[in-house]
This record gives sequence, structure tokens and C-alpha cells, in this order.
Amino acid sequence: MTDAANAEPEALTDAAILERFQRTRNQPTGSQTLGFRLVAVNQAEKTVEVEFEARAELLLNPMKQVQGGYLCAMLDECMSVACMVASGMTAVAPTLEMKTSFFRPALPGRLRGIGRVAKWGRQVAFTEGELYDTDGRLLAKATGTAIPTPFQTYKK
Repeated sequence: MTDAANAEPEALTDAAILERFQRTRNQPTGSQTLGFRLVAVNQAEKTVEVEFEARAELLLNPMKQVQGGYLCAMLDECMSVACMVASGMTAVAPTLEMKTSFFRPALPGRLRGIGRVAKWGRQVAFTEGELYDTDGRLLAKATGTAIPTPFQTYKK
């Protein structure tokens, strides 16, 4: 006879994680501002694909391009969600540091993001993110270091 309280939780499928994100009613306000939507999850490869809706009324600089700080936030979101997926939805991974390279201006509208965990360890995670326009052109790329933190640490 097994003790249900001590049983390991059942692993979530990629489809279950995707559905959880798409159905949430508690999306963080930062994610809402960026127009975040999770599109694909691959736990085996520790990757996610996301979409952002860069709204002209919120995110543009004086040159009518998406301000670089918002692009950094989008990349951070991609990498952070990839960390949650890499943990099997048991942890978050606050960013310790991040380096971003910008290749071309981002215009308002839909942007595609890819987040991946290059290395997931007990105390540190190394992450990568990329942003693309609707024509598939690379706009910006980032690398980051994050600290895996179990969800229960945040519960009070």
C-alpha cells in the first residue's frame, strides 16, 4: 500500500503544460503588457516557443520601434518560461544576469520568441533566448544565468 502524501507527483506532458499556460486566468501583468502567449513546449529539449503582441500604444520608442528594454523583457520571459518547463513545472528561475544583442529594429505587431535552457543544474541554469519578426528575421538574442528556486519557496 502506498502513501499518497509521499507519492511523487505525476510528470506533466508537453500538451498539459501548454494547456495550463493557455488557460490561466492569473497571467502576470508583465506578461499581459508584453502580449505573451505560449505556443509550444518541448520538455525533452528544454525549449519553448512563444508569441508577443508588441502594441504600438505601449512599447514604442520615438523612432516608432519597440523599445529595447521591452525586447529584453520578452527575451527574459522566454528564458524564464523555458526554465519552468525544464523543471517539470516545479520551479521558477529568477534571472541573475542577462546579456542581450540587438540585430535589427523590432516593429509593432507579432514577434516570435524561442527560449531554451542550455544547462539546468541544482544551483544555476544557463539560458538562451531569441526574438524573430513575422518574416523569420532574427531581431535580438540573449543569454542568461538564473537560479532554480522551487515554487513552494514562494508560498506563504
